[in-house]
Amino acid sequence: MFALVENGQFVKIVNSNKGITINDNQYPKSIFSLWTNEEREAIGIYEVVVDSSNKQDEYFYINTDISYSYADNVVTGSYGTATAKPLDDVLFTQSEIDADEYLEGVEAGDVKVKGLKKLEIEKIKAQASGLIAPTDWYVVKATEVADYDVPSDVATYRTNVRAKSNEMETQINACSDVDALKTLFTWVYDEDTNTSSRPLASFPEVI
Repeated sequence: MFALVENGQFVKIVNSNKGITINDNQYPKSIFSLWTNEEREAIGIYEVVVDSSNKQDEYFYINTDISYSYADNVVTGSYGTATAKPLDDVLFTQSEIDADEYLEGVEAGDVKVKGLKKLEIEKIKAQASGLIAPTDWYVVKATEVADYDVPSDVATYRTNVRAKSNEMETQINACSDVDALKTLFTWVYDEDTNTSSRPLASFPEVI
């Protein structure tokens, strides 16, 4: 990424896929690949250094646009402070509905934006359903064949999947902020045991 600097001020980000005109001088796009930094800087073109220290995981946070500045012969692109996405559902208010003619049919209290907790719980429920589904035929057969019972290991597995799903939902609902939720899903490698683990519970192995 390159920027144009004039009179010691950042002017704009420039497209490195085409030539550029500076002070009535036309330069080919090859200056971005063949020229040295010193040669480009002599005509006011600087390679941008991006500072990502404020950038957060985009699933959990809304990052700001990058702002650019020029100082000490360097153009820096920086993110502002990221905003955490809502943990809980954001609901429509009556005042929003009254002010927006396109919200016909929407009622106060309807979900406007799903919170991160609900999104993660929906995923957990879908995972649990997917794990249990292959053994559903045992249960169906047991309801249709009088002398057939669901094998004990299958019944235990299905119970354990549901229990773990409930446990994970409880952990998610207990999170008081986005960082706590993010930590639940963060895998940490243990060099002593050569294994990875995360705070969030895990489903039992598929039988």
